[in-house]
Order: sequence, then structure tokens, then C-alpha cells
Amino acid sequence: MKKEAEGIIITMDGKIAKVRASRHSDCDSCGACPGDKATVMDAYNRVDAKVGQRVIIQISEAHMLKAAFVVYMLPLLTTFMGFLIGMWISHKYGFPVLLWEVGASIAAFVLTLLYIKYFDRSMTKIKVMPVITDVLSEK
Repeated sequence: MKKEAEGIIITMDGKIAKVRASRHSDCDSCGACPGDKATVMDAYNRVDAKVGQRVIIQISEAHMLKAAFVVYMLPLLTTFMGFLIGMWISHKYGFPVLLWEVGASIAAFVLTLLYIKYFDRSMTKIKVMPVITDVLSEK
């Protein structure tokens, strides 16, 4: 499923446009975007729109959900798994329990942060970027 938003192109850099889009109901409680009623995002300009034009942007919900899972849930899950692995290692080999539980949890968390950094770089590719699908008005 795709979400649509309207916005105005601010600048262009090749096929990538910076678009100021009005916020939607999903943004009401987030507060991550700058400004009160608008957010600025990069979008792939498939329709050759120009600076100043009002456009429609499509954003894939699947990519949004995947990104939310990776950023919010994955660190929790891997840290807990690190805790369980540390507990298993300490009991199996007779090491200090607390040291291995905390150490494995921290190691799992750091590895997850490295993966999130890699994931963030891979998400900036054009295939997951919001796409300008139509021009609503001229300058």
C-alpha cells in the first residue's frame, strides 16, 4: 500500500527533489519533523517536475514499517537475545553470570547499531525513496 502526500518542490539535484510536504494524521504525535505543519523530504522526480511546482508524492508503507521495525524493535530483540546467550554461556562454562549477561547484551546492541547504520545507508537508494508521481500545478 502506498501513502500519498502533496508538496511543493523547493530545490532540485538531478532527479532528486527536495519537497516541502504538509504533514498528515500519522505525524500528529511524532514530532520528529522540523516545522509545525510541514516536513522536507527527498523524493525521486519521475515526472520531471520543476522547482516551485505542487506535486503528489507516494511513499511505500511497507518501507516505512520495515524501517520502524529495524530502528525500534530490532535493538530490543537483539539485546534480549544477547542477554539470553550470555546467560547460556555463563552457565555452560561456569563464567560469572552478570558479567556475561551484560557483556553479551552490550555486544548485541552495538552490533545492531552497526546494522542499523548499514540499513540506513541502503534505504537511501532510489528504489525506497518517496516518488513524485504527478504535477498538480505550475509555479
